[in-house]
Amino acid sequence: MAVNAESVSPHWELTRLLDIFPLPIRQALLRLPDLDSLIEVVLDLGRPPEARFPSDFTFLSEHKVSPEDLAHVASRLSGFGTDNRAGIEQTLHRISAIRNRSGKVVGLTCRVGRAVYGTIDIILDVVRSGQSICLLGPPGIGKTTMLRECARVLAEDRKRVVIVDTSNEIAGDGDVPHAGIGHARRMQVPQASLQHNVMVEAVENHMPEVIVIDEIGTAAEAEAARTIAERGVQLIGTAHGRTLENILMNPTLSDLVGGISSVTLSDEEARRRGTRKSVLERKAPPTFAVLIEINDRNRLSIYRNVGETVDALLRGYHPQPEVRQRFSGGVQVVQEAEPLPAKRPVTALVRAFEPEGMLASATLALDAEERDERDPHVFIFPYGVSRNKIERAVSNLAVNASIARKWDDADLVLTLKSLERKESEKLKSIAAGNVPIYSIRTNTTSQIIHALKDVFNLPSIDAEEIALREAGEAIYQVLLENKTVELSPQTSYVRRMQHQLAEQHRVMSRSTGMEPNRRVLFFRNNDLPYTGASA
Repeated sequence: MAVNAESVSPHWELTRLLDIFPLPIRQALLRLPDLDSLIEVVLDLGRPPEARFPSDFTFLSEHKVSPEDLAHVASRLSGFGTDNRAGIEQTLHRISAIRNRSGKVVGLTCRVGRAVYGTIDIILDVVRSGQSICLLGPPGIGKTTMLRECARVLAEDRKRVVIVDTSNEIAGDGDVPHAGIGHARRMQVPQASLQHNVMVEAVENHMPEVIVIDEIGTAAEAEAARTIAERGVQLIGTAHGRTLENILMNPTLSDLVGGISSVTLSDEEARRRGTRKSVLERKAPPTFAVLIEINDRNRLSIYRNVGETVDALLRGYHPQPEVRQRFSGGVQVVQEAEPLPAKRPVTALVRAFEPEGMLASATLALDAEERDERDPHVFIFPYGVSRNKIERAVSNLAVNASIARKWDDADLVLTLKSLERKESEKLKSIAAGNVPIYSIRTNTTSQIIHALKDVFNLPSIDAEEIALREAGEAIYQVLLENKTVELSPQTSYVRRMQHQLAEQHRVMSRSTGMEPNRRVLFFRNNDLPYTGASA
């Protein structure tokens, strides 16, 4: 079904944008030789107006932008919403406001919107496959343009397509949608915070075969997207990020690709896999079956099976996607998807939460399979020692050990010196059974780590490195499970480094307790008061 080219003429729409500016700025824009490649016009109070292009910018005038200039532009718009965005009716242009602390507009970003046809020829077979698709890329790379074209093409294929348009960026401003979406229907969203409600309403009320949604960015929207996909509706959406691993490490959006959970394996299963007992696994089917990374406007990377790709990433592999590129002669596959290549010693997901230098020790950096071959599995029975702290120490040192339920099933017993001095009957019976007993002075993770170093004959590790390793593991748990984690007591200097590490990964932290047991808490929510990085 043909599109009315005159109604979506880019020159007509560009003229509508130029008409909103004061006369001197409009005349300066018309004198530009490359006006057709204009990306946006920036007006900041007290600064010269700018015209921005793909790889450059130019000042339009030596005169600085005045409050009257900003008021002139705002008076010709439809009005700013709660997201500080406005538009020009039946065009794709977006005008975003910057306000001062009192709410007054002090800056405008006037972005040129264009309906570009043929942008999805490179993935047309994927779009028409009926599978849910996530378009991934940084801001300004063309995700929304491709999304609009997906809606138009599928609507022309006689499918019932509904666009959930939060900022009127896909189908333009006003009640009549832009001709660039073809015969797709558009549902506007009154407030950005209500986008997830409109997504579900679209499915329940309008019987779509395809839902198109731009910028999925909150947990509620991710949950609504899963609801839509589980009802058999094809979902095509976008998210900010450069790679699949970016989404997987994002606690808010990881559910789109199945999410991550920490699983404890049995001893037999850990030996069979050649991994530690605590591993990361995908916790649910992915919302999107296909993920497309937009490398640039003419080059895309396609993961056709997101579930299998995420499983491979969590097992330490680096899946190779199918790469397509648009040339002057047409579209060409420049790299075929291949089977999983060689395994990496530490996955990028784990490395992302470990401070630099944490794996400097060659012994600690051994691959899990090599460690299993070298060291037999050791069962530890805790007598008066915290089981959780032993498990944390085992994880920090990456040794092949676990907790024994009974002392007679254990390879060694870990106890406190104070209990050993009392010569309890239980410890005497344990010693009589020829089970080695290791004693520590205090029930802390650092003391347990020192004991396990002796057991496994590990090289000496600096106390600061141990503390940072413990902090890295804690940050990973906080981001993964959204819970509060308490670290071992440390000196003020070490606590300060732990606070800095938390700040790098955008995890909140605070110190608690009295010396010498003062320690750091990591958390993400607002259940605890944030007192800054005080040691």
